[in-house]
Amino acid sequence: MKVNIGITEKNRQAVAVALNQLLADEHILYNKTRNYHWSIEGPSFMEFHKLYETQYTELAEIIDEIAERIRTIGHFAEGRLKEIIKLASLEEPAAPTDQASQIANLDSDHEVLINKLDFVTGLLKQHEKMAWMLRSYLR
Repeated sequence: MKVNIGITEKNRQAVAVALNQLLADEHILYNKTRNYHWSIEGPSFMEFHKLYETQYTELAEIIDEIAERIRTIGHFAEGRLKEIIKLASLEEPAAPTDQASQIANLDSDHEVLINKLDFVTGLLKQHEKMAWMLRSYLR
């Protein structure tokens, strides 16, 4: 299907590549947050369990928005795990169970994405808020 939205195919292709890389990073962050939700231990277990659930739910919505934007500009969103791992710049280390390590790791990933997303204010605001909530436990 031909897409006529005022953006050349060359530019739509470049945007789709960049968005697929972002999509891959969002998938890694989602999976990491979900894994931490499952593996959290400690005196604040329930608080972090709920925090992580809230955040991975928000990340799932972000993932869907990015994928739909890729489709809107006439390209396909990458959803295969093998390709997501290749495209992602975020790492997925072994899941620590201690709160401080989990929070520091997720905060760092959100900050990486914040630096990549300075032009996408809606997603930027969401990542900034999630990083702020995580950082508030570190201080």
